[in-house]
Amino acid sequence: MQFDWSYFISLFSMPAFWQACITVVELSALAWAIGMVLGFGLASAKLSSQRWLRVPAGVYIWFFRSIPLLVLVVFIYNLPQLFPVTGSVLSNPFYCGLFALVVTEAAYMAEIHRGGLISVHKGQKEAGRALGIGTLGLQRLIVIPQAFRISLPTLINEYITVVKLTSLISVISLTELLTVGQRLYAQNFLVMETLAAVAVYYVLIVSVFGWLLQCLERYLDLNQRTPQTLAANPLAQLRQNLALRSVSPRPPLPPGTAPALQLQNLHKRYGDHLVLKGIDLNIACGQVVSIIGPSGSGKTSLIRTINGLESIDQGEIVLFGESYIHAGDSPNNPQMRRGVRHIGMVFQGFNLFPHLNLVDNITLAPLYHGGDKQLTRQQAFVLLDKVGLLAHANKYPHQLSGGQQQRVAIARALAMEPQVMLFDEPTSALDPELVGDVLKVIADLAREGMTMVIVTHEMEFAMSISDRVVFMENGVVQLDATPEGIRHGPDAERVRRFMGMAEDTPTRMASNS
Repeated sequence: MQFDWSYFISLFSMPAFWQACITVVELSALAWAIGMVLGFGLASAKLSSQRWLRVPAGVYIWFFRSIPLLVLVVFIYNLPQLFPVTGSVLSNPFYCGLFALVVTEAAYMAEIHRGGLISVHKGQKEAGRALGIGTLGLQRLIVIPQAFRISLPTLINEYITVVKLTSLISVISLTELLTVGQRLYAQNFLVMETLAAVAVYYVLIVSVFGWLLQCLERYLDLNQRTPQTLAANPLAQLRQNLALRSVSPRPPLPPGTAPALQLQNLHKRYGDHLVLKGIDLNIACGQVVSIIGPSGSGKTSLIRTINGLESIDQGEIVLFGESYIHAGDSPNNPQMRRGVRHIGMVFQGFNLFPHLNLVDNITLAPLYHGGDKQLTRQQAFVLLDKVGLLAHANKYPHQLSGGQQQRVAIARALAMEPQVMLFDEPTSALDPELVGDVLKVIADLAREGMTMVIVTHEMEFAMSISDRVVFMENGVVQLDATPEGIRHGPDAERVRRFMGMAEDTPTRMASNS
């Protein structure tokens, strides 16, 4: 039997098929969109630390990924027999099919979203917390935009799957493409021609909407964007407009009233390993304190406790004379949240938000905390000029070198007008030739009187910039002295040896004489 081409072509002008196409598009788009939203809620619940959320979400995902969609459609269509009150909705094939698809797709999309959520580096959340952004703000502004970009290719593929799955709704006589085709070939027995036309209609829907969604994917792909550097004339004009503005840290409290920071008997352990063993440290307003020591001595753990990124097991942290962090405090403690806004944090790995350009990186937290949009944006430009990156204001973090990213991270922290700045090994992830620019920015802050705590391996820099150098080893402060005291003090021999200055000790010099 020959293929009837004329009949096959005539099917593409048949109104019933085009109306069925609209039904397929409506059903698949609604099922995909609703399933995507519900799936995100399920993914968040499954990743929750709360067992009462995690377990039910896991059971739901397991169960509805195990049930064949065809079985679920027939079951839901007959559900009014058990619950007559559902008859007004579920007796309609469209709503019944939509409900079945949403229930199933939510389970599949939950796992897609979960993959995206766990792919967002934890440093992104820590950066948000260091800027005083709350849990919901972290999700809305930082985590979800990044996770969605990661998950989008798989979500697009899932939409294509949903389009094809709509054919199963024909089992309850929904007038969609397959149903129209079945009715036709039941009358004329031209099965091959009719099913071929149905296949073409499905290919058409998938191609059009797949292309539109891929355009969205390309639009959101930051790697496709060309770096935007400000030209000389616009840059000069912008600098002229900003000339009357200046941005400086919040003025420190008068010296002698209370230390900027008081760390009192801090203990911190990870499992059975005690990392901090009773740290006592006072830092006066305007002081620059560098913390040095061998790897594993507790330096990073100490600095992370100061802005609440790590909890303490014992002790207390006092900020400008007011109680700030106690042992066992939750990160959402209001007192801690208020204190964090006075403390800027610059991370070893930069932790810039990759989905935002430099200006948006800097303005994110001030705007979240209620800052004026125009004023905050002007401040961002001033800060970028301060760190020598104004020309790159519209670039994204991945378009910068490591040293440039670190300088942007400093500008982002300064945008909150902190009274204390923390630096966690700010140059250790940089190539040697990039270190100098970052250290220059930190040195400029020191000259401006900013209170700073710096964990560093740059020994010469620590000795040149610091009012005090704290040497840590085995979780305790072995020495807290001025640079001059370290160079010449009799009790600093271990520190000089660690810094490669052993030949300058008084004992060595005496023996050489």
